[in-house]
Amino acid sequence: MAAAATAAATEAAAALDGTAHEPPSWSGQFASSPRGAQLARRLAVRRMEEWGHPPESDASCAVALVVGELAANAVRHGRAPGRDFRLRLALDAASDLVRVEVTDAASEKRLPPAPPTSCPEGESGRGLLLVDALSLRWGSTPRHPVGKTVWAEVPVGAT
Repeated sequence: MAAAATAAATEAAAALDGTAHEPPSWSGQFASSPRGAQLARRLAVRRMEEWGHPPESDASCAVALVVGELAANAVRHGRAPGRDFRLRLALDAASDLVRVEVTDAASEKRLPPAPPTSCPEGESGRGLLLVDALSLRWGSTPRHPVGKTVWAEVPVGAT
């Protein structure tokens, strides 16, 4: 928590003296495989810790779940032979949000406008329900020339 307060104070001071920088962000490229999705989730937790949200915090857990679900969907539904997926995290300290973006290479598969309803006995179909529950908003945008980016904005207020 102290690290988050220090980062916020530094950012506020930079805004006052005209040296404000872009919000902290991080991105990485991962193999379009279950192992790649797992690594993306682990590195997201590490980044959250560097931004002042320890792994056991609600904020870090929420971001980890959203990253895990979106990365798993990219691997399962957005996979294109020979193409990786990209994860980007951006911290907006002023709004207490982390924007999670997962980009894959499959343009033809669009997300539903709302999370699908799932049968309780079903083996899948709850991922976007989790993303919807943990995010203020989420959606997807086409990526040119190919692919799409699925994004979610996760609140990460004081923990």
